[in-house]
Amino acid sequence: MSGTAIAAETDIVPAKKLLATVDAVLTATGADFVTQAVDALDLGFDGILGDFHGGSTRRSGGREPWYPRGTEMRNERQLSIVAADELAAIAAAMGIARVEPEWIGANLVLGGVPRLSMLPAGTMLFFAGGVTLKVDGQNAPCRLAGRSVARNSGMEDVDAGALLFPKHGRRLRGLVAWVEKPGRVARGEQVSVRIPEQWIYRA
Repeated sequence: MSGTAIAAETDIVPAKKLLATVDAVLTATGADFVTQAVDALDLGFDGILGDFHGGSTRRSGGREPWYPRGTEMRNERQLSIVAADELAAIAAAMGIARVEPEWIGANLVLGGVPRLSMLPAGTMLFFAGGVTLKVDGQNAPCRLAGRSVARNSGMEDVDAGALLFPKHGRRLRGLVAWVEKPGRVARGEQVSVRIPEQWIYRA
């Protein structure tokens, strides 16, 4: 079967470009994943310089059940990217006033992209200052981040709150990405979001 025939039988969504803005930049320079706001991030091929999630490799965890826990693997989770409207939706569903990006270890808050968390793997983010990031996929919400949210928001039952975050944060918790072209990303910068051609694979 030719490529043309396959395309005719497949629902293919064309590639698309969007424009975003960097509303906040954050980094985790302490002993855990919680971040703090800064004016700019210096990015290398290992990710954010000095960040908790920096490095060209990382250790596997619960997200990679196909490896023994602690297996060294490529770090495709160098940066965590979120949207303010999606964090507000999570907060409303959890019955709390807000979810701050710092609480869940976000590195970038992007504005102007509808349904940010649904951007597909392979989406390219071209920053005006020269940096390029490549989206690996959605960042699945976990109980560790949920515990941080529950604690920082003042929930009385932290354990219950830790479970609520994965429940209500699914498909709203943002994206993970890795550095394809290094440089500096600053707050207020514009971003060209290039969404690849998409389709549903059926065997």
